[in-house]
Amino acid sequence: MNESSDLNSHVEYTDRRAGLIFFGALVIGVGALCAVLVPLLFLAQFLMPSSSSGLNGRTMAVAVMSYSAMAVVFIWLGVGSILCRRWARTLLLILSWSWFLAGILMLGILFWFAPSLFPTDAPEPILWIIVIITAVFCVALPGAMGLFYQSKHVKATCEARDPAANWTDTCPAPALTNSLWLGLGSFWLLASSLTTQSVAPMFGYLLSGTPAMLVLLICSAAGLYLAWTSYQLRTAAWWGTLAAVALASLSAAITFARVNLSDFYRKSGYSEQQIAQLQDLGFFTGRFMVWSTIVFFFLFLVYLLWIKKYFGKTAKDRE
Repeated sequence: MNESSDLNSHVEYTDRRAGLIFFGALVIGVGALCAVLVPLLFLAQFLMPSSSSGLNGRTMAVAVMSYSAMAVVFIWLGVGSILCRRWARTLLLILSWSWFLAGILMLGILFWFAPSLFPTDAPEPILWIIVIITAVFCVALPGAMGLFYQSKHVKATCEARDPAANWTDTCPAPALTNSLWLGLGSFWLLASSLTTQSVAPMFGYLLSGTPAMLVLLICSAAGLYLAWTSYQLRTAAWWGTLAAVALASLSAAITFARVNLSDFYRKSGYSEQQIAQLQDLGFFTGRFMVWSTIVFFFLFLVYLLWIKKYFGKTAKDRE
């Protein structure tokens, strides 16, 4: 290792600024790709009827908002990486491992449900091309980013070039991940309640219309509060998150075990053609949703137990 005395005279490390610039440029490229998808969505809406494109007005609004937000976030983080900002390194570390885990899940779905996802007469190379693209873009790339931004040399480089402490330093990265995802989920609930036909599973029943919108708004407000108090590492926030996720999972599992999933899609504004296309996939069933909910809850429970050690401690206790 080399001592970079011009950056930090107290810590011996290898300067990783070149890597920060390289990965920052990659992240900006991903953001630019998300930005390009926005006009493509409008083009698809213009060229194809909503029944075949799957994009009605409200679904279109959610898609445009999602890709626009992703473009802003990726470009912002990419610029932060190029500038060697310590907040950018922390957030990109969280994003990379979250992206990686989602990619592993996507690969699993591709292999497990390949017979349902692809017609029997589809050429086999098409499946492998999709698998390779998913593996590279959703597993290899975020995995490489995660390993890079997790390096102690990268951390030291960012701290040397951006010495002032910032908001990402006051909360350990594992606990900060929980706070950020709670906040993101809450904003998604808010957007869903305002831009789509609101539907809320409620312990065996499907609420729709104004009652569903009110439930989603209350859940969104509660989620934002839990996100903020989790960032502050309050013990009550940990217990509140556990209770909220347990209740939401129980409600969803009971509902999808009792109701016909087609009714859920119908109340959500899907056309009959779109519902038929989802049914043809074969795995969007009530049983699949119930087991997915159960698996998600237990995985999240393991994660919460892992980060519990960070809650209820002061910054001095964590040092």
